[in-house]
Amino acid sequence: MYEHVLVGSDGSKTAAKAVDRAVEVAKASKARLTIFSAGPEDRARAIVEAEAERHADSGVEIDTKTADREPSSALVDEAEGGAYDLLVLGNKGLTGARRFLPLGSVPGKVSHHVNTSFLIVRTT
Repeated sequence: MYEHVLVGSDGSKTAAKAVDRAVEVAKASKARLTIFSAGPEDRARAIVEAEAERHADSGVEIDTKTADREPSSALVDEAEGGAYDLLVLGNKGLTGARRFLPLGSVPGKVSHHVNTSFLIVRTT
């Protein structure tokens, strides 16, 4: 069904559930999985490495990528520039007052601009 799945993570619990779902989809499809995070490079690198380590025994081929820039546009650019069949994100991963925005800030922005298939993992 899918050959290459992209999942975005910001290190939140919601994003961790999205990564879990992306691993399930990749495993069922025998697809490669790329875990992506954007923001300050050290933090983004720590997030993708932790998620890759958490799923190291899944049997899924996992790559990691980061971008030291704004998450929404970085995700759209990565999804459009890579050969991905599916983009997976959690429905929100924000804290404070911003958490009440529909679909959260990043998933909402990305959903309007990405041309690849898009799965939003609802956790709330």
